[in-house]
Amino acid sequence: MVVNPAEGPAARLARRLRSLRLDGLDGRRLTQNELAEALDASGPLISSWESRKNPTVPPRERLEAYATFFATPRSVARAPFRVLPESQLTNEERGRRDELLAELTGLRDGAQGQESEAGVDDPFAGSHWHFPPNQDITIVCSALPDDYLRAMPYTDPAAPDYVKLYKYADLDALLELFGHLRAANPLNNVKIITPDEVQTDDYTSHLVLLGGVDWNTITAELLRRLDVPVRQLTRENEDVPGGFLVSEDGGEQRFEPVLRKAGGREVLIEDIAHFFRAPSPLNEERTVTICNGQYQHGTYGAVRALTDARFRSRNENYLRTRFAGAGTFSILSRVKVFLGEPVTPDWSSPDDLLHEWPVPNT
Repeated sequence: MVVNPAEGPAARLARRLRSLRLDGLDGRRLTQNELAEALDASGPLISSWESRKNPTVPPRERLEAYATFFATPRSVARAPFRVLPESQLTNEERGRRDELLAELTGLRDGAQGQESEAGVDDPFAGSHWHFPPNQDITIVCSALPDDYLRAMPYTDPAAPDYVKLYKYADLDALLELFGHLRAANPLNNVKIITPDEVQTDDYTSHLVLLGGVDWNTITAELLRRLDVPVRQLTRENEDVPGGFLVSEDGGEQRFEPVLRKAGGREVLIEDIAHFFRAPSPLNEERTVTICNGQYQHGTYGAVRALTDARFRSRNENYLRTRFAGAGTFSILSRVKVFLGEPVTPDWSSPDDLLHEWPVPNT
């Protein structure tokens, strides 16, 4: 690519993405809508990335999809066009993909003012918890019902020892996620609120929803609006474990937590975690991420899948391989509870992975 010194790095990235589409594959030029369909995006989103006047910088996972798509003419061998799974790439195609991804991410780093120091790796590069700088992130965490709060000390706002954080239902998941988001996004504002505190502008930020449909009304409403075949079942009372219902191909499959009797009470042995990511239906240049479980251990497991240093690279790689940078996906996984402690799910393990959507291309 010929570099115009008058162009900024964002404009150069936009021009490169535009040239990839117009130069095409195997002699076939692509329209913005054709490319959008292949990348699971929208025509206006592709247009915003290619804009000559005010380009939007795509997230890294989108550039990974670009690089994989344009690495092989097999991407356009048949309609609808598609991004091949990494496992189906030849060694030659994988080399072209890596070379193109290095070029595109270099332009992206320059556009974001994040040129890496030589020899220093960014531990959050490619992470689904890493967002473009200066874009607000809003964590909406379930709130404990009032009758729960009244039974706890230090929950009266007028008390000298009032602890504000006690109002959050999924506190383990919240603390884990907030620390990770602050470390991965030092230039972003990260806000924590409960569903009843959400304001208009919060809806159009990067939304991260913690907790299920019982106590998080924002989770319940967005799941109704989003086209995902996974539905969380409410718990009508403490004796009903609930679960997740998957409706696909005219059939239904139900996944429930596992409890057993011990010492006269029910003990949780396995919870179900749901991790969902999609472009926001309220602002397509931002994302919505849902981390929930039937119990709090499930919500914590959904968060830890991409924050736990021992598992996050493995799980990130699984997402890249199975969904090839797709912006919309859903994963249900088993969260084993060992002596009261939840174990981080391994999405690459058939023993932990319960359901994924959309069904990856084969």
